Amino acid sequence: MTSLLSSSFRGSLLAGAVGDALGGSIEFDRIDRVRQRFGPSGLADYAPAYGRLGAITDDTQMTLFTLEGLVLARRRGSDPVHEVRAAYGRWLRTQGGPEVPGDGWLLGVRGLHELRAPGNTCLTALRSGVLGTVDDPINDSKGCGAVMRAAPVALWSDDVREVFGLAAATGALTHGHPSGYLSAGVLAVLVQQVLAGLALLPAIGVARAELVRWDGHQEQLALLDLAVEMGAKGVRPTPEVIETTLGGGWVGEEALAIAVLTALTARDLGDGLLLAVNHSGDSDSTGALCGNLLGARDGVDAIPRHWLEALELEHVVDRLAGEAVELFGRA
Repeated sequence: MTSLLSSSFRGSLLAGAVGDALGGSIEFDRIDRVRQRFGPSGLADYAPAYGRLGAITDDTQMTLFTLEGLVLARRRGSDPVHEVRAAYGRWLRTQGGPEVPGDGWLLGVRGLHELRAPGNTCLTALRSGVLGTVDDPINDSKGCGAVMRAAPVALWSDDVREVFGLAAATGALTHGHPSGYLSAGVLAVLVQQVLAGLALLPAIGVARAELVRWDGHQEQLALLDLAVEMGAKGVRPTPEVIETTLGGGWVGEEALAIAVLTALTARDLGDGLLLAVNHSGDSDSTGALCGNLLGARDGVDAIPRHWLEALELEHVVDRLAGEAVELFGRA
């Protein structure tokens, strides 16, 4: 295990959780309401949500269970898609679902047994017991519930196609539209490449080259290219510009594009997270995705200390990320 990889992967997961927690308090507010609450610049710090400051949402919950499934797959030499699907069954249990085998240790974390606006698509797909795949879609949903949890797949392999395919496959467990699961593939490869030392723009080029090989990529490709074009101009996007050009982030291709744009135009990690959450859409998911990218690039030490200290279950995120890096680093 290298200290650089440890800092970068821990940074990706923890900054993702911080972005999730920042956005969670304004997820269902339009930007005019956000400005009424916090002033012309919008949200600048944690605000109360779910009875506390720094509360994570289902985005971070499912990201953690994704990673736990991958860790168990590597330890056992088993099918990662199967293990991630089983892990999502454990997450469903934390949301009031049926009893399941107690693999891993996340199921025993009481703080994860909280309802944090879980996505209806994820709940419905997992409750059905049907195994969604790319070739046999479980539905036609392209909601951002697949991409929001995909960052841990970056650690699975150094092979771009393997990581993209695994992220798409785990996304398709719940989201059957190409823009739902292909956005997950792109995000995982972006994080993989940034962890390997690439700057964000070259990493986008690598992910883009893989994306275009997949059927149904056109919608995701168009918004990804638009985000890069906007970012290349160096102009910081306003919430209004984000909404009118990229959308609200409620679906996969929009959430990823907003995260890419805000990461490209951010002054630093903290600035990027605030840029990613201050708009009229799915603020916790876009904040989480931007955090995944900037945390991988800048490392855990770039996350403002006061945000880490107040982050719910910070020790859980950090512990699991550390276990994963040690395991995959040895491999």
